[in-house]
Amino acid sequence: MDTGNTGFVLICAAFVLFMTPGLAFFYGGLVRRKNVVNTMMACISLMGLAVVLWVLIGYSLSFGGNHAGIIGDFRWFAFQNIGMDVGPYSDSLPHMAFAAFQMMFAIITACLITGAVVGRMRFGALFAFTTLWFFVVYYPLAHMVWGEGGFLSSIGSVDFAGGNVVHISSGVSALVLAILLGRRRGYEQTSYRVHNIPFVVLGASILWFGWCGFNAGSALAADGLAAHALITTMVSSGSAMLSWMLIDRLKEGKPTLVGASTGLVIGLVAITPGAGFVPVWSSFIIGALVSPICYFGVNFVKHKLKIDDALDAFGCHGIGGVWGGIATGLFAQSSINPVAQWDGLFFGDVHLFLAQLVGIVVSIAIAVVGTLICAGIVRIFIPLRVSSKEELIGLDRCEHGENAYPSFNGLDN
Repeated sequence: MDTGNTGFVLICAAFVLFMTPGLAFFYGGLVRRKNVVNTMMACISLMGLAVVLWVLIGYSLSFGGNHAGIIGDFRWFAFQNIGMDVGPYSDSLPHMAFAAFQMMFAIITACLITGAVVGRMRFGALFAFTTLWFFVVYYPLAHMVWGEGGFLSSIGSVDFAGGNVVHISSGVSALVLAILLGRRRGYEQTSYRVHNIPFVVLGASILWFGWCGFNAGSALAADGLAAHALITTMVSSGSAMLSWMLIDRLKEGKPTLVGASTGLVIGLVAITPGAGFVPVWSSFIIGALVSPICYFGVNFVKHKLKIDDALDAFGCHGIGGVWGGIATGLFAQSSINPVAQWDGLFFGDVHLFLAQLVGIVVSIAIAVVGTLICAGIVRIFIPLRVSSKEELIGLDRCEHGENAYPSFNGLDN
């Protein structure tokens, strides 16, 4: 056991936890005034739900034992037999430190989904859906990618910090849920303006800060690999920000602060699966390309398919996560991290690239089927969507009896 590594991972865990309030500000700033409390409440409340479920059973199902490479078992129910000694996933960390670090990933993943459904999904239905979603989608996928004997890890697919587990799972689930709910009232006739740009920037900045622990901490040691992951993370996010600003300039005639904030976030998404596998030079390419990929992906989903992914959860996390997984298959080097069994396609080996494609397809399939199952069960007992009148009034008042801006008396349709 190493006290330096333990301290590093615990600090990184706190960084990742801080990302979820950052996401609440990011999402909260993007929505209308009448829905900001509901939007932020979704993130904050799911933090509590995720913690309780993770300690009771989630960690055990994700990392305890192995059944057919798909799911764990109940051996660590309520953290039984998880203590201060090293565990099976690191010989330099207390088992509890590793479990705590992984808990933070479960927290933010569920919250990412909420961006697609703001302004129209009942809070109770969202809470029930997320509870089921952890069991049907997140815990099995976490086991398949990171657990001992997991199916995707056994075929050589790699995911350094959550491209499949966090971003593809949440982004695809968000898209399916948005389709099931339908579009917001007046979707094609109304202009949905960002209500608080400073909130958006604050949230994006916290996410950038927290992502240093998200990716670097996934090395599970205060070593060179952690430093490497930190640098690739920063380069990709910076490149994506500049790339999005250029797109804004070419398309709209001027760069926007919301666009720059969005760019830096999707740059973080794209590098996540490969941060500890790809060389630094490739992170410039990964970040620079993810902005046009996501920009046109968002426009295709919203304008061509007419799907109301309200805050582009799929457009940013789903599409960005897919590109990140593919890019890992292109640029990964086993000399950087021997967890990768092969070099990427760019270096002449096709094996990792194909394994990455399989991992992406499996992750998408689990998210689609799992979301349909969870939503189908919930809607038997709770209507998924608020009434037209409640949507018009706003979910802050109707769902929570609160108002983020009590002195504001203007129209906010």
